[in-house]
Amino acid sequence: MCGKNGSGKTTLVKAILENEMLEEGIGEEKFGIYKQGAPVIGHLKQIEFEDSNQTFLQEILKAYEDIINLEKKINNLQEQLQQETNDKLIKEYTEKLERYEQQGGYTYQKEYETAIKKFGFTEEDKNKKINEFSGGQKTKIAFLKLLLSKPDILLLDEPTNHLDITTIEWLESYLKNYPKAIVIVSHDRMFLDKIVNKVYEIEYAAITQYTGNYTSFEKQKRVNYEKQLKDYEYQQKEIKRLQAIADRFRYKPSKAKMALSKLKKIEQMTIIEEPNQYDLKTFHTNFTLPVESGKLVLAAKKLEIGYDKPLAKVSFELYKGQKLAIIGENGKGKSTLLKTLIGQIPKINGEYEYGYHVRKEYFDQQMDSLDKTMTIFDDFYKEFPTLTTTEVRKSLGAFLFSGEEVFKEVKVLSGGEKVRLQLCKIFKKEPNLLLLDEPTNHMDIVGKESLENILQAYKGTLVFVSHDRYFVNKVADCILAFEPEGVVYFNGSYEEYVRSKEERQIKEIAEAEGQKPNEMKKKNPNNLYLQNKEKARKQNKSKKIEKEIEEKEEQIKILKLEMQNEEMVTDYIKLKDLQDKIQEIENEIELKMLEWEALNVD
Repeated sequence: MCGKNGSGKTTLVKAILENEMLEEGIGEEKFGIYKQGAPVIGHLKQIEFEDSNQTFLQEILKAYEDIINLEKKINNLQEQLQQETNDKLIKEYTEKLERYEQQGGYTYQKEYETAIKKFGFTEEDKNKKINEFSGGQKTKIAFLKLLLSKPDILLLDEPTNHLDITTIEWLESYLKNYPKAIVIVSHDRMFLDKIVNKVYEIEYAAITQYTGNYTSFEKQKRVNYEKQLKDYEYQQKEIKRLQAIADRFRYKPSKAKMALSKLKKIEQMTIIEEPNQYDLKTFHTNFTLPVESGKLVLAAKKLEIGYDKPLAKVSFELYKGQKLAIIGENGKGKSTLLKTLIGQIPKINGEYEYGYHVRKEYFDQQMDSLDKTMTIFDDFYKEFPTLTTTEVRKSLGAFLFSGEEVFKEVKVLSGGEKVRLQLCKIFKKEPNLLLLDEPTNHMDIVGKESLENILQAYKGTLVFVSHDRYFVNKVADCILAFEPEGVVYFNGSYEEYVRSKEERQIKEIAEAEGQKPNEMKKKNPNNLYLQNKEKARKQNKSKKIEKEIEEKEEQIKILKLEMQNEEMVTDYIKLKDLQDKIQEIENEIELKMLEWEALNVD
C-alpha cells in the first residue's frame, strides 16, 4: 500500500488486525473486513516478549516450535527403532521425516543464523538476555522473530525504516521467497519495486488497485489519468455540441423532434467523471546561493572517527557542486563522520579541512535543534528575528505550514512535520554546503520526490547519509561506502557503484579459485554479472514493448477520428469494420501489457 502521510494506510492495517474497529462505512454503502478461514496474521506491534530473562536465541527459536517439537519426536522414534523394529514405527518415522522436510527442518538453522547476522547481531548476542538489549535492538529482535515465524498474512508497516542497506537487501531476498501473503505499507520505492506484484494506492479518500510493482503502478496511473482526461474532455465537447443543437432547434416545430433526440442521447450517456489531479501538494523552495564556495569544498585525509575507539578511517576530497552519499551498515560511523565534520565530536586522528567561503548547514536526524516548548512560528522566528510576520508565514507556507497551523507546538508535530520545519530553516540560511543525516526518514513518497528535485537543482555541494537506495541513486554523483573491509570512495552514481562492487566480488572469488574473472562469469550461471546482464535484457525488451503499445494506441486514435467523419455516420458496414479493427488492436495491447508485466515483476 502506498499514499501520502495521513491518507489512512496505517489505519487500514489496524482495521485488518482489529475487525471491530471499522464495522461500517460512514455513508450509505456498508463495508467490512472479511477473512477466509482463520488465517494467522503477523504484525510487529503484536510481538511481545513473555520472559525478558530468556536469551536472544531462545526467543528466536520460538518461531520454530513446531519444527523443534517434530525434531524431538523423530529423535525419540530413532531411539525406539534401535531397540525394536516394526512396520508401525517405520511408517510413523517416515511420515514425520517427510513432514520435517516439508516444514524446512533441514534448513531452519541456517535460515535463522543468516537472519541474525544480516540484522547486525553477533555470535555473542545470541546468549545475551532480552533485557540487556536497547529498545531499538529489541524492536529488531521482535521483527526478526515475526519474519521467521511465517504467519499466513505478514503485515509490515514501513519495514525498512531504520534498517541499513545490507539488512534491507537481505529482507528483500527473504520476502521475495516468502511462501505466504504479505501486506506492506512503505515509502521505499526500490524496496516496493523488488517485492510487490500488486499496489493499492490511497488517495482522495479512495483506494485503487494496480497490478505490478511500484514502477509499473506509476506508469499505469499516468496512463489511466491521461486516458480518463481525454475521454472526459471528448465527452464534454460532445455534450456541448449536442446541447447546442438542442437549444437551437427545440422551439422550431420542424426540428423539435431532432432536438429532443439530441437531449435523449445526452441522457443515455454514461457520464465520465473528470479525473482528480495527482495529490502532489508538497513543500518547495527557491534556493539561491548568495556566496559561492571555492573549488575545493572539503578534504579529509586519514581521518579517524569514533568515540572511545576508532570506528573508521576516511579519506576523500569533495569539490564544488558534487553530491556525496554516505552509505553502509548501521553502527559503522556514517553519522559519526558528519558530527565530526561539524565539530560536535572531536576527531581521533588524521585531518579534515574546509575550503574558502564555505557556508555549511547540518540536518540532524534527531532534530535536536528544534525547540519543543515553542510554536512552529516562534521556533522559526527565533532563527530569523529580522523577518516580518508576512515573510515568516511565506517561508513556512512553502513547507506546508499555513493558517493556524503555524501556532502548533513543536512537541506535537509528527516526524514528517519536524523534518519539514528543520529543512525550512536550513534552506532559509542559504548555505553552499549541506550536510544531511537521513533527511528522508518520516517522509512520504511525494515528499521524497520533492526533496530529490530540490537537491538535484541545488547548485551548492551536498553530503548526505541515507539508506534509501532510490533516493541515493537519484541525487548522488559520488559515493562514500562504509564496507566491512574499510571506507571506499567511488566517483559515480549508486547504480555504477553497485556494478563496480559486484565486479570486485567476482574478481575476488575468481582469484581465490584460480580462475580469470571472464571465465568465472561464463561458468557460474548464477553470478551477479549475468544477473545484471539479464536485468538489462529485460529492461530493453520492456522499453520495446512500451513503444509498440504507444504505436498501437496511436493507431486507435486515428481510427476513432476516422469514425467521427460525417460520411462515416451512415455507413454502418465501414463503422463496424473500424470498430472491429479497434477491438483487435485493443486485444493486442492487452497481450502486450501482460508480456510487459511479466518482465517487470521480479
